[in-house]
Amino acid sequence: MAEETKVEVPAKFEKLVSEVEKLSIVELAELVKVLEAKFGVSAAAPVAMVAAGGSAPAEEKTSFNVELKEVGAQKIEVIKVVRDVTAKGLKESKDLVDAAATAPQMVKEGVKKEEADEIAKKFATAGAKVEIK
Repeated sequence: MAEETKVEVPAKFEKLVSEVEKLSIVELAELVKVLEAKFGVSAAAPVAMVAAGGSAPAEEKTSFNVELKEVGAQKIEVIKVVRDVTAKGLKESKDLVDAAATAPQMVKEGVKKEEADEIAKKFATAGAKVEIK
């Protein structure tokens, strides 16, 4: 267990603190949920606000996803790029390109920025539009 630190409790809160000390973990969790609901707050909000406050430098995104938005006029060229980028077979690549005609399709996930840019250039050359997320 963690070391117990001595906290000075103001006199007006002594009774409340002694009651809370008697509660089990399950009861404490329930109490927190009730207080959050009653007052419209979150117990995690102050921590999140400190992290979002900018005191710590924001981490740069290192993993990107490439999503095929539009196929364009050169469908066969786009299928070739999908095969090259994903190492999928002809049928799987064609199915992915056909599906992209109705809704955006994820081509590659979790790639580095440089690789995502290279993939985007290949698709642009083939006449397709992609989005790097």
